[in-house]
Amino acid sequence: MPDSADRVPIEPQSIVTPLSHAAVFLVATIDPAPAALAHVLEVISDIGGLVRAVGFRDLQGRLSCNVGIGSDAWDRLKRPQRPAQLRRFAEIRGPVHTAPATPGDLLFHIRAERPDMCFDLERLLLQSLGDSVRVADEVQGFRYFDSRDLLGFVDGTENPTGDALCQSALIQSDDAAFESGSYIVVQKYLHRLDKWQALDTESQQSIIGRTKPDNVELEDAPGRESHKSLTTIVDAQGIEHDILRDNMPFGRPGHGEYGTYFIGYARNLWVIEQMLHNMFIGGKSGHHDRILDFSTAMTGSTYFAPSNSLLMSLAD
Repeated sequence: MPDSADRVPIEPQSIVTPLSHAAVFLVATIDPAPAALAHVLEVISDIGGLVRAVGFRDLQGRLSCNVGIGSDAWDRLKRPQRPAQLRRFAEIRGPVHTAPATPGDLLFHIRAERPDMCFDLERLLLQSLGDSVRVADEVQGFRYFDSRDLLGFVDGTENPTGDALCQSALIQSDDAAFESGSYIVVQKYLHRLDKWQALDTESQQSIIGRTKPDNVELEDAPGRESHKSLTTIVDAQGIEHDILRDNMPFGRPGHGEYGTYFIGYARNLWVIEQMLHNMFIGGKSGHHDRILDFSTAMTGSTYFAPSNSLLMSLAD
């Protein structure tokens, strides 16, 4: 029996779909005019039509698009209810490194197995939005070998699976009006590869907390937590809280640009915020994440991704 996914495109706001081989991360701001907001809502509430227009050409391409709405943009909607944890991304200024907060009313996370499908959906989307928005950031990501980042390590190893995936990435009934939505945080990191590659493999592994060839967890060195440990969040009751990462490498070697686009989906926004606090301020040991000595955060913004049914109703 054929897989039904071979016959229909993936629906918009399909947050827990498998990771793709290509992606576009598009951040935009909305023009202050009321007419611009109304037009934006018309476009994003029917984004499924644009996805189908492109995606139906190759159903094996698995084209999809998740739309995120920023805190200020949500306030402009003047809806009677608000996602409980939606707030602006707050700059994190550590003793050594800073996670900046940058503008963003809308996030479009376009995913597919083919980069040309991502490109064409982005083209049609921006054409439809017209002068109602201004592009604040645009990144084309790609899957790098066996899901590695440009530092050479496997990325996304700790993503939840099975039933834990929806429990970790999607809002549950405790915020019933926004159930099946998700909070999203995005950051664009640029790597100083020359400096990183000057380290020996053992030093790199100590910073990440995993072996480089086969991705096996390592014990932290005394007095200094690894990236793995700093981004593992356990609450006071001993419960570990996960997020869904769909990070992707990007780069332009001719410009000396090498980076990772971080995107995290979470049921609870505070989990991602705590991860970033640990990285930039420090965890139990009080030391920042040493990966930041080689990777600089260039952007930072937070969004709420409504369920598909809620997204379609926004223009009503």
